[in-house]
Amino acid sequence: MQSVAKFLKFSKTKIMIDQSMVTTNIELSGYRVTKNLGVVRGITVRSRSLLGNIAGGFQTLLGGKISIYVELCEKTREEAFQQMMEHAAERGANAILSVRYDANEVISGVNEVLAYGTAVVVERV
Repeated sequence: MQSVAKFLKFSKTKIMIDQSMVTTNIELSGYRVTKNLGVVRGITVRSRSLLGNIAGGFQTLLGGKISIYVELCEKTREEAFQQMMEHAAERGANAILSVRYDANEVISGVNEVLAYGTAVVVERV
């Protein structure tokens, strides 16, 4: 509920960047960069609960896709991505280039995910 309230507050005060304007490329086809606003990032740190670890352990024993961890990883990446987009919008960007993800284990069972890229202002050519 808190994240929904945060999003609603943010969306009323800032213009969100269209996800089609976010790319891993160094340029955005059909656009030219008019202003480079620097590196933007979103970071989150997550861990799985004790029950989640037990369920993941059982899935590991059975082999195949470990869905409980896939879900955790996807939620974590999405949270970092959204934070990066907010950071770029706060700087006045309408696009983000060269987007990358980085993930590290902080301590056993606790992981950080960082999404980062270059915030830019672009215009159609």
